[in-house]
Amino acid sequence: MVLIILLFLLCALAGVPVFALLAGGALLGYHHDDTALAAIGTELYRITQTPVLLALPLFTIAGYLLSEGHSSARLVRLSRALLGWMPSGLALVAFVACAAFTAFTGASGVTIVALGALLYPALREGGYPEWFALGLVTTSGCLGLLLPPSLPLILYSIIVQQLPQGAGISIEQMFVAGLLPSLLILILLAVFGWFVVRRSAVPVQVFSWPELRAALWSARFELPLPLLVLGGIYGGWFAVSEAAAVTALYALVIEVLIYRDIPWRRLPDLAREAGVMIGGLLLVLACAMALTNWLIEQEVPSHLFALINAHVHSRYVFLALLNLLLLALGAFLDIFSSLVIMVPLILPMAVGFGVNPVHLGIIFLANMQIGYLMPPIGMDLYIASYRFKRPIIDLVRATWPFMLVLLLALIILTYIPWLSLGLLGHG
Repeated sequence: MVLIILLFLLCALAGVPVFALLAGGALLGYHHDDTALAAIGTELYRITQTPVLLALPLFTIAGYLLSEGHSSARLVRLSRALLGWMPSGLALVAFVACAAFTAFTGASGVTIVALGALLYPALREGGYPEWFALGLVTTSGCLGLLLPPSLPLILYSIIVQQLPQGAGISIEQMFVAGLLPSLLILILLAVFGWFVVRRSAVPVQVFSWPELRAALWSARFELPLPLLVLGGIYGGWFAVSEAAAVTALYALVIEVLIYRDIPWRRLPDLAREAGVMIGGLLLVLACAMALTNWLIEQEVPSHLFALINAHVHSRYVFLALLNLLLLALGAFLDIFSSLVIMVPLILPMAVGFGVNPVHLGIIFLANMQIGYLMPPIGMDLYIASYRFKRPIIDLVRATWPFMLVLLLALIILTYIPWLSLGLLGHG
């Protein structure tokens, strides 16, 4: 087994694609144990029987449709009309708009590209320092990862449902668990923005009822989306997968038939792009589950827990070490690869230390939010560098104050489980 793990690490360092790495590890493991390789095919089939799996491609298609249209501009206009009059109002507008847009598109990079062109010049014209405007639009792209119907929330739910320790954990629970942590992050960032406004003497926008009415009318078809998803699920009207189907159909109707932002001839290309993205994700997920099954048979999670438990006796110390591990992981792996590779290994250990699986999911994704901004791999840094034509070092300098705020939020979320579990009726 040690030889297999070493070979696995060498292939990873050599740049072997994630799905091939995971599938190859599973094949070697089963072959080493003289287990029929048909077990891998069974595992690939088993993942397709997960009822909520349909939500992933459907929400992805909805996100592609919304990002292709002009929903971003309408969302920014409405947020500005509602919040722009407050101290640090324009910064708050950017945080809220980016969080909402990322939640529905499922990709922070799309948010930087789609909203960056609107928010960066607006922040500069509003008197905000250049470093603040650049750091804000780069950082805000990842703020919606804890808000429903975020794809990472859905993926985490699917993964933990395949494990004994995650039995009973649903997507609906993860959706609720992400609400208060997201609110905390937005409040801390808004306070930080307020301090910047005070020091920079940024003028405040005047509130206008006519502009608010016009913005509401302009975004009248986007406004029902959160109600459609959350109200439909928690009101008992439909399941998560059905909510995803309704959301995809609704996005198609408003963007193609009502607003006409997307021509009919563009739909096949959008469907192909969404299909490639979700197909790759599902392939990685299935291969990861096959490897996870072998690791569980080898009792690797149990051995890891015994090893850590021999040296770490406090849940608080375990959580601190977990955050350090995940932050380092986020600097090198994207969020989806991190989820499918690490959750099956970390979940049994976390449960052994008394960490609720729902709370673990929030901690995991909060770390990955910060990982999007950490060199050397931090994806959002490279996307913002390309979008604003600035060197990476400028982006690092602009984002580090925001990262400190996010780290503060991470510490609070880690050690106050109520923020993740309170709305679910747990302590």
